[in-house]
Parts: sequence; C-alpha cells; structure tokens
Amino acid sequence: MNERPWGLWWTQVRAVMRLELKKTLFSRRGIWVYFLAFVPVIIFAAHSIYMMKLGRAGDIGEDTHTFAEIFQLFYLRLAIFFGCVGIFMNLFRGEVLDKSLHYYFLAPVRRTVLLAGKFLSGLLAASVIFGTSMVLQFVALYWYFDSSTRQEYLFHGHGLAHLAAYLGVTLLACLGYGAVFLAAGVMFRNPLLPTAAVLVWEAINAILPAALQHISVIFYLKSLCPVTIPGDISLDKGNPLGFIAMNPAPASAVTAIVGLLALSIVAVAFSSRQLRHMEIDYGSD
Repeated sequence: MNERPWGLWWTQVRAVMRLELKKTLFSRRGIWVYFLAFVPVIIFAAHSIYMMKLGRAGDIGEDTHTFAEIFQLFYLRLAIFFGCVGIFMNLFRGEVLDKSLHYYFLAPVRRTVLLAGKFLSGLLAASVIFGTSMVLQFVALYWYFDSSTRQEYLFHGHGLAHLAAYLGVTLLACLGYGAVFLAAGVMFRNPLLPTAAVLVWEAINAILPAALQHISVIFYLKSLCPVTIPGDISLDKGNPLGFIAMNPAPASAVTAIVGLLALSIVAVAFSSRQLRHMEIDYGSD
C-alpha cells in the first residue's frame, strides 16, 4: 500500500505530452522556430544548386570547415538557443498568457508530473525540429558532389562520424537549453531579461575563469563538436567572432556529456521546486 503510483504518474506524463506536442508542433505562435531551424538548409541547398549550375567541383575539406563554422556560430548559438526560448519558456508562460494554466493546476495531477510531461514534450518537439534540420543541412551541403566522392567521404572518411556527432550535439543542445529556459519560464514572467542574460553568459564563456566556464551549456557543446574552430576565424585576423569561437580547454567527451546532463538535471529540479510553490496571477501579465 505504501508503493508509489509510478504507473499512474507515467500515464499522466504521457497524457500531458500528447496534449503539449500538438500545441508545440502545430502552433502558429511557433512558426518562427521552424524558420530559424531550416534557414541553414535553404542556404546549403542554394549553395549546392549554384555549384551544380556552374559545374564546379567542390572541396570537401573547405565545405566541412564551413559547416562547422555555421553550426557552431549560428545553429547552436542562435537557432537552437532562440528556438528553445520559444519552445520551453512558453510551456508555462504561454499557459499564463492564454489564462489556461489553472486547468492543469485543478486537475488531479502532481505538479512534478505536469512539469515532466511538459518538459519531455518540449524536448521531443525541439529534438525532432532541430535534429531533422541538422540532417537535412548535412545532405544539402554535400548534395552537389558526385556519388563516388560522397560515398568516399561518408563511408571511408569521417562523414558518418561527423553526422552522428553533429546530431548528438544538436540533441544535447535541445536538452541543455531546454532545461535552462524551462527554469527561466517558471521563474520569470518577462522572457527578455533571462534570455539576454543567458545569451551574454554563453557568448563570453571562452573568456571566463575555468571554473565558471563549466556553468554553461555552450562549453560542453563546443567540446563535443567534431571539427574545432577557429581556423580561418581567429582573433589574430581581427574577426570579432574570434573570442566567441574559442574553446581554449575543451572537456573530454565523457566529461562534456556528464556535465551537460548534470546541468540539465539541476535546472529541471529547480523548476520542479519553483513550480510547487507557483501561484497563478493572470492580472499581472
């Protein structure tokens, strides 16, 4: 009789996930998230079409480096970052704006279970959107190469290993930023201040003391990327993006994954604690 109702909780989590996935994936409010996610696909596809029309032979090494730069400087730091702001900060704040959060709070569902369902739905939605885009980016970039060159790169070079690594980093980015912005959405009513604070913190990560670098999502993500930058991007050449791209002391793969998981668990646990004491006040929004 003292056993916890794990079966009931899991059923409730799945029910919340089904409701939230529909709202997250098909909401007009989130169209801009899709735009952010798939802009690189359009850019790489246009590049391939242009190269094919000119009949030019590409340079796999150069394109691989270009992909690494766009992935780290745009996709991780802007597309996934702001996409997670839009998805995860609205999991509870969106309900407050729609004046519908009280329906969840009146239902016979523990708030911890509600948070788990919402977070998992956001994580699944973000992973599907940004993971699909990442794979399509990879395909679009190397589309214009002849089949023998593509096969040589994928199966005898580092192609498949890079694809798997980038996909893994994308999913971990959704987890890390999702957990951070879930906590921000539960704690703050106005998304601008926490978003700006996290954006600045992530941008200056490379110039922070070593101990503070570990309290960051981007530190672990950069450590897991298969191609390091800067190469052509460097402070020596006067590029203002140089200090953003730097990763002077990357963590090992195991340390990076464990560190990111730990950071995410702490953020979700904090969100759960905050939610247990949350009171609804629609009038202040």
